Amino acid sequence: MAPSRPFSIYLLKPQFNATNALDTEHSLKQVAADNLPAGATLLVHDGARHSPWWKEYFGVRRELSQSSKGALVFLPVGERDFALCFGHVSHNLKDEAYEYDFGIRTTLNCADPHKLKNTDTLEPGSARRRRTQHAIETALTDFDFDADSAVLKSITGKVKDEHADIVRNATGASNLRITTPVPPDELTKLCARLLELYEDDSYLTSFPDVQKITPVREPGQITALNEALMAEIHAQSDSVRLAVPDMVDYEHDNDSLYAGFSEARRSLLYADVSIEHYYQHLAGANLRVNDLTVERLKAQRLLLMNDRGEVRRSYSIFKSLLFDTTLAKGGATYYLNEGNWYEVDRSYVESLQSRLDPYWSDLRFLDDCPHHLEGDYNAAVGTKAGFVCLDKTNVSPKGQTGIEPCDIYTINNGRATLIHVKISTGSSLLSHLFNQGANAVELLKSEDDAPERLISRIRERANDKSDVESLVSAVRTGNYEVVFAIITGKDPTRKSLNLPLFSRISLARNVKALDRVMNVPVSFGFIKHTAPPKPPKPKT
Repeated sequence: MAPSRPFSIYLLKPQFNATNALDTEHSLKQVAADNLPAGATLLVHDGARHSPWWKEYFGVRRELSQSSKGALVFLPVGERDFALCFGHVSHNLKDEAYEYDFGIRTTLNCADPHKLKNTDTLEPGSARRRRTQHAIETALTDFDFDADSAVLKSITGKVKDEHADIVRNATGASNLRITTPVPPDELTKLCARLLELYEDDSYLTSFPDVQKITPVREPGQITALNEALMAEIHAQSDSVRLAVPDMVDYEHDNDSLYAGFSEARRSLLYADVSIEHYYQHLAGANLRVNDLTVERLKAQRLLLMNDRGEVRRSYSIFKSLLFDTTLAKGGATYYLNEGNWYEVDRSYVESLQSRLDPYWSDLRFLDDCPHHLEGDYNAAVGTKAGFVCLDKTNVSPKGQTGIEPCDIYTINNGRATLIHVKISTGSSLLSHLFNQGANAVELLKSEDDAPERLISRIRERANDKSDVESLVSAVRTGNYEVVFAIITGKDPTRKSLNLPLFSRISLARNVKALDRVMNVPVSFGFIKHTAPPKPPKPKT
């Protein structure tokens, strides 16, 4: 029996091939090979030799060195081209050169829907990635995949019997990862078969919920969406975020990874990935944010580097952006993820609005916000009669992760009202706010001593000590209410439409947990932000 060998396979878009699919700064070298399929091109990466870090660390006297090796094969199959990657070479491909859904769609078509092993999902609202594995082969429903709030990024499963002659298991993301015993002279036939699987849509029968979010392909629509994105970037809006567009295996990566930006030699090493660090990098390079274009975002790179500045992974800035928006024409909701635009099922978006808008409140009992920092606003409201600022307090048991009960506390209609405040309608910030509100009430209702800790915090922070007993009376009865107060300049009458798509999804999930599961009244609303714009900071 021929041994099975691992392959990582990308399908290039129709306009790309071996002549134009590689990044202009790649270091691969074309070499000759005896067993290449007809028309194939082989390029190799032959990294410089260096000592492993632990040689000097422990003072090993013996001469030791290592280097990274890799290869990339361009394989024409009919009118399309494939890229077969071995080792860490895939980052040399242009992000726009390959089909974003080749691996996952091919896997969905060839995998047995009842014999899945692993899923990687992304929650765009919080940029949270999750990997779930089962010890036994099972169906997608057993992975707790929520098609309403998450996107399926990768899936692993055992293939159906009719494909077992070429492969047993498949893992699909942008690329397809398989092990196969196919010899070199049959690789073209293998890829032709994979192309047929990719172009099939029978997977929708077995996995009907994975297509609530569909790719945008119409060029005019993509242009309009890119223009909306660039307007937000030029304004340095908090609605645009930067995140690593991949699952990073920190456990098995031998190096401590830092973020950097091209060009690598001039980039600082940042401890984490954020859009603010990217803007700092541009300022340090004397580049203006207002001069950025989509083309420049695709050319500039987010780098994951070790502490020696060696690049371990590389992604275009454009591919690393997270953003959602609506267009005036049509009113549909779109989001950008991994360099591709997606349209969210309109009926689902409309159902979100009908579910959330009844929970909207005008929040007339709260003042406008003249402050730049929400902590200043919380402190100011906490000085008013009947209000207590509980910002940065904790009601968790000693030794456990701190949980803030709320930012502002008051009594409303006899209920202990926990007000959670956030300046901005940035998606990740709001998702955190909504989760915090549900977590705080869950702790107060499930942990016997938590209400007493809340009462202690109210007594400590209350300005009017004579009114404390009336303030804490509702806590003793367990009669809670949660209010999410969002400070913004947006029109409050738009209600839930003021929130980014995935913040709406997060709010709907937490409203359900609070109102239906814990029987706690909940509402959200907007506070007018009246603070003047911040003056620009001088260069340092």
